[in-house]
Amino acid sequence: MKKSLPLLLLFLVFWGYAQESLTYQKPSEEILNLVDAPLAPSVLTTDDGKYMVMLYRDAYKTIEELSEDELRLAGLRINPKTNIGSRTNYYNNIKIKSTTATKEIQVNGLPENPRLANFSWSPDQSKIAVTNTTKTGVEVWVLDLEKVTVKKITQANVNANMGDVINWFKDGESILVKTLPAARKPLINVAEAVPSGPTISSNDGKKAQNRTYQDLLKNPNDEFNFEQLALSELHKVDLNGNVSLWKEADMYSSLSFSPDGSYVMAVTIDRPFSYLVPYYRFPSTTTIYKNDGNLVQQVLQVPLIEDLPQGFMAERTGRRDISWRSDKPSTLIYAQVLDGGDPENEVAFRDEIFQLEAPFQGEGKSILKTINRYAGIQWGNNGLAIAYDRWWNTRNTKTYVFNPSDPATKPKIITDRNYQDAYNDPGEFVTTRNEYGLNVLALDHKNNAFLMGDGFSENGQFPFVDKINLVSQEKARLYQSKLTDKKETLVEYHPEKDQLLVRIESKSEYPNYYYKALMGKKGPQQLTFFENPFKSIQNVHKEVITYQREDGLELTGTLYLPVNYDKQKKEKMPMILWAYPREYKDKNSASQNTQNPNEFTYPYWGSPIYWVTKGYVVLDDAAFPIIGEGDAQPNDTFRTQLVANAKAAIDAVDGMGYVDRSRVAVGGHSYGAFMVANLLSHSDLFAAGIARSGAYNRTLTPFGFQSEERNYWEAPEVYYTMSPFMHADKMKTPLLLTHGEADNNSGTYPMQSERYFNALKGLGATVRLVMLPKESHGYRAKESILHLLWEQDQWLEKYVKQKEETMDVPLMGKD
Repeated sequence: MKKSLPLLLLFLVFWGYAQESLTYQKPSEEILNLVDAPLAPSVLTTDDGKYMVMLYRDAYKTIEELSEDELRLAGLRINPKTNIGSRTNYYNNIKIKSTTATKEIQVNGLPENPRLANFSWSPDQSKIAVTNTTKTGVEVWVLDLEKVTVKKITQANVNANMGDVINWFKDGESILVKTLPAARKPLINVAEAVPSGPTISSNDGKKAQNRTYQDLLKNPNDEFNFEQLALSELHKVDLNGNVSLWKEADMYSSLSFSPDGSYVMAVTIDRPFSYLVPYYRFPSTTTIYKNDGNLVQQVLQVPLIEDLPQGFMAERTGRRDISWRSDKPSTLIYAQVLDGGDPENEVAFRDEIFQLEAPFQGEGKSILKTINRYAGIQWGNNGLAIAYDRWWNTRNTKTYVFNPSDPATKPKIITDRNYQDAYNDPGEFVTTRNEYGLNVLALDHKNNAFLMGDGFSENGQFPFVDKINLVSQEKARLYQSKLTDKKETLVEYHPEKDQLLVRIESKSEYPNYYYKALMGKKGPQQLTFFENPFKSIQNVHKEVITYQREDGLELTGTLYLPVNYDKQKKEKMPMILWAYPREYKDKNSASQNTQNPNEFTYPYWGSPIYWVTKGYVVLDDAAFPIIGEGDAQPNDTFRTQLVANAKAAIDAVDGMGYVDRSRVAVGGHSYGAFMVANLLSHSDLFAAGIARSGAYNRTLTPFGFQSEERNYWEAPEVYYTMSPFMHADKMKTPLLLTHGEADNNSGTYPMQSERYFNALKGLGATVRLVMLPKESHGYRAKESILHLLWEQDQWLEKYVKQKEETMDVPLMGKD
């Protein structure tokens, strides 16, 4: 006994602390085979329909890639060694396919171990400029589609930290590139720097109600590093690699050429910086230059934006949303508020839109006023354009037809609708490239425009193409999908060529691209031939089910039955319910079905679909509407509606005879994780829960969260009632919490899961917390994702599938 006691103690110590030494695990073979399936390429097409560019990438990064140097400054995450976003997704191969051929051609001359990003078409679409990230920096390469080759035109001295790296000159022979300044100073190692004094913030009495942003500047050393990383010189680089300085160093955030290429609009960031808001709310200056770099006019200076009025529709005063008018050679468009930027002010018109022609001096000419907040313009020609506005509080959007050359002519409102009403969505206007290479409305000689819509309805999804006369507003349907066993997505329509680019898929057929003719009798032309890489689940039963909440609201969800499930026997199986709550202002929109049972079954990293291979029924994307009609706010009855949604979903599948309702798990990510914690605290519907990267204490997000714009002091009961942390003593259901240690999403600090776990542990709940190193709000590294799937699988096996049985799995109790 004396000899065996030390061994027993050693075993108990290992059992109790195995969490600290657990290495990355892999899920079972059934799941692993799906994770390892190769990705089909992303597809770019030329407007003339001649070429398709296939971009290939790995499905996941590696933990080694996520462990590269990273600085988190002012809302940015930067690799200071390579000078590009540290979370950039890279492609590693390119192939080109003629639309008349059946096979792709491999591009020649690619760099060794390519890490390609920032793809940018040349004005005539004969070339694509792209960045390649090496171990020491970023280069620019140019792909020639006709020659199917790439070549490098810069050294690894490109500054991609602020994005907008590549801008083509209009002749297509040169590119304006951001490069590292010759005089950039060495960065400060903040961890080793000796402070020169305290960090002090102050306020002069103004309200500054900002969301809980992450990755903000914290001290003068951060300020210094941010400035050095943001500084760029602008160089003109021709296709032979000849380089000339175009503009001296500054903190350039965005650059854009005028449609005719005569001018360049540059936005630069200014001091003072802020410790409260990200870089895009720092002071900025907008300046217009000639295309040779000579100064023309400074058109805007924006101060630091820390103190906007309250509300999602709040805006700053002064010029904003400056852009080029795409159907004119060189005309600026901008908006200004008419309500002081405060949504509480009642006015007839919220915004006014102006145009300012070269040389951009003085005030612009008013061309339109919008009833809601301005949301953009699609330009047509000198006498016709389409404008949009939007108002979050009522979910209202309006579409205007107006004459930009005659502001005295009253605009016509052609749609006035709830933007959440999918069944009555008229679609989006078709565009075409004009003489400047920019997208404008596709119009025929009678000023008819064209609309492409998703086509959701009570009877299913049937995408359409409409022709609309913008004067009479008369519509004619040119095309509507008739497919009932496949899903068809309309990608592009070229009315002048009678050519519709579509993507067609089914539950088991991978999406592929086709050309269709609307007027002619020519049959569909298949352009790509991608095969299903997920063979093991291609025959899984999948359907969209409709059911009712106890108040009569109609809900939907996509139901999957386990692999090889016998529907005749109707064996009652364990189930996983996965959902994400969404807020609505009316029941009609909340009850609409926007799921298509013919959508390809694609088990991405965060999907619960993997578990159909393990004997689970899965109800994915279950509708969880939270409704507040009229003056009522959705969150006033959040918990009640949440539980009602969950009960309705379980009742529906139970009523079909497929599920053992004592073995149901619920899962969600982000706001879905918040949902999970609330459901487990305030109902007894579930055997276990999985909550990933959530926020659980709403007092830590006191100036609003998700779709809640009231602050804590205006609605303390709402914040308290909705916070699972405040009700941790009610948790009686096993809960698996996961979180990325480097989460950068507003409000979902890793601390949210850590504090919630400590509360649950202190109160004796069955809970497990998994913190994933280097991961942000969404998980990227293959090692992390495989381990996540292993954790979820083990948790479901113990607490759902086998329920009360014990398993030889470490650390699945009250740790």
